[in-house]
Amino acid sequence: MIDETLIASLGVEDADAEALLAEALGDRADAGMDSLLDSRIEELSPGKLIKGKIIGFSGDDVVVEVGLKSEGLIPKEEFQNLSELKVGDTVDVLLESMEGEGGLIQLSKRKADRQIAWQRIVDTTKEGDPVEGVCMRKIKGGLLVDIGVPVFLPASQVDVRRPHDIGEFIGRSIRAEILKIDTERRNIVISRRKLIEHERGEAKKRLLETLKEGDLVKGTVKNIAEFGAFVDLGGIDGLLHITDMSWGRVNHPSEIVKINEQIEVKVLNIDLEKEKIALGLKQKEASPWEEIEARYPVGSRVKGTIVNLMSYGAFVRLEDGIEGLVHISEMSWTRRINHPSEIVEPGQEVDVVVLEIDKNKQEISLGMKQTEVNPWELVSEKYPPGTMVEGEVRNLANYGAFIEIEPGIDGLLHISDMSWTKKVTHPNELYKKGDVVKCVVLDVDQEKQRVSLGVKQLTEDPWLEAIPSAYQPGMVVRGKVTKITNFGVFVELEEDLEGLLHISELADHKVENPQDVVQAGDEIDVKILRVDIADRKIGLSLKRAQWGDSSGGGGGDEHHFKAPDTPSRGGMDEHGSMGTDKISF
Repeated sequence: MIDETLIASLGVEDADAEALLAEALGDRADAGMDSLLDSRIEELSPGKLIKGKIIGFSGDDVVVEVGLKSEGLIPKEEFQNLSELKVGDTVDVLLESMEGEGGLIQLSKRKADRQIAWQRIVDTTKEGDPVEGVCMRKIKGGLLVDIGVPVFLPASQVDVRRPHDIGEFIGRSIRAEILKIDTERRNIVISRRKLIEHERGEAKKRLLETLKEGDLVKGTVKNIAEFGAFVDLGGIDGLLHITDMSWGRVNHPSEIVKINEQIEVKVLNIDLEKEKIALGLKQKEASPWEEIEARYPVGSRVKGTIVNLMSYGAFVRLEDGIEGLVHISEMSWTRRINHPSEIVEPGQEVDVVVLEIDKNKQEISLGMKQTEVNPWELVSEKYPPGTMVEGEVRNLANYGAFIEIEPGIDGLLHISDMSWTKKVTHPNELYKKGDVVKCVVLDVDQEKQRVSLGVKQLTEDPWLEAIPSAYQPGMVVRGKVTKITNFGVFVELEEDLEGLLHISELADHKVENPQDVVQAGDEIDVKILRVDIADRKIGLSLKRAQWGDSSGGGGGDEHHFKAPDTPSRGGMDEHGSMGTDKISF
């Protein structure tokens, strides 16, 4: 007996068909029909990819018949070109189950398409081949990409430099390289990064073979750093250094270029061994330093704008790409400037004079003070030696006091010119800032811009007459101990006049420490041994005053004052005389 289902599948509808078919086939009919039936049943087992025919549409589903009077419903959304479908079309479907609701079998067009696509990829591609697909969505560790079947793109393989957010690739069509195909698990891993690296490597090789210095090339700004920008030339990056961006001042590369901006640059240098390319933007134009001497001759007066201040001076822009330096020493004839900000500020327009040009180093030295009359040219005329002046103490140094004799013009009052008789070790002993002092001009050095002043020169030198007549060798006088040193004692004979009592003249015995004999503030009688007018020194003796022996004085016969065997110390010789190059007081 031939199965009715089989007869129906073969298109036999008449009731007598069975007899006619049996008679035509003879004894082999039963065996052949059984074999055909078994083959069809095996073909319709779950998980098989089979052919089906569209026999109609039902709501949101497509009715597909796959043989043996088996029918299934497939959602219309699983068909890509739904508008082109019609009854009678043959489609590939996947049989999921023979047992569905309402006697219908379960079919899937989407899974059939994926299986066909998978097989096509397996049959036509291998690891290392390029593929193209659309990024569908983010999954753990990367992106899911549709290349006909869903494949995995790890986040580390999305780009050469890992993007901040791989989600920006969703919906984009990308090209990638197959890293691995796992046929058992039906998994494929792809890499966009590897494909980019391969393509860039090939492009780099071609570029290095054809590129030469001086070429103008176009590229894309890929990265910006403090020192410059990296430009993708199509396979290799070149460095556009900040100093090669503009002939003018550039504080940061972002002032000139932007990320992903297309620019044209000039090839300055190619290092094939290190695969490094130096690029230039400013070199596309002529250097403004050409014929610089003609535009800014030395000695000419020009206007400029302050663009930057440093501790050592101010940079002045004369034109785009041309800047000169006004050193701090060239800002004022008279003012002592600690920082350029005391005189100028950024953005200020100033008049300057060109002092020097170094075209090779692209440097221009400028001066601001040269735009004014040098007041020091008039100082020697206004203040010849002997001129009486009065000024305020502006500053004190170890060696003297600076006195302002007119705005911007200071004179130096040296400590040696403060008093004829007083030993001044620091000017703060006599003066403080702000004091008004009367002085006399001693000397003017116009070249060094110095004025020497004196105070003691306002009075007569007492060492010429007054002191020699009042203090003669052999005299015994009373004085006050003002200072004790390791070599002797200073004794004040009158205001601002001191003599030196050497340690050897303190006592008949050897004295190791002057304080064993006298103390500061003691009033003592001392004998004058020597009055040195040339060196302005007076030598004294305590022990000789205590002897009361007149044979030790008078007339300066120094052999009468010879001390016992005592080494010479502190500038007094073995006879008690003051050496002219030993002690100053």
